[in-house]
Amino acid sequence: MVRLADDVLRWTVSAASGLDLSTRPNGVRFAVQVKPRSSRSGLVAVREGALAISVKAPPVDGAANAELLKVVAKWLGVRRAAVSIAIGATGRTKLIDVEGIDEATVRRCLSTSL
Repeated sequence: MVRLADDVLRWTVSAASGLDLSTRPNGVRFAVQVKPRSSRSGLVAVREGALAISVKAPPVDGAANAELLKVVAKWLGVRRAAVSIAIGATGRTKLIDVEGIDEATVRRCLSTSL
């Protein structure tokens, strides 16, 4: 059991360090890969430098994007208005901007979430 916990901890730390983050003047930017029409919404993993997030909403009329922004805001503990899609509003791979937060906070939230 202890070994399993150590493996999980090691995997979580590597997931946090595997996310490609860029610091912006007023926050951070990172890539996400969205899976719409999932059974539940939430963070899944870090894959190829991007955060994989599943959302229940279908990709119709911006519903999946709106839910994605809510999931990211809740995960990071910021206002929904502080989270925006910088690039990729119509694709599954997007760049997300989050204002009022630093890289260390994002990595800390990631290491406790996955």
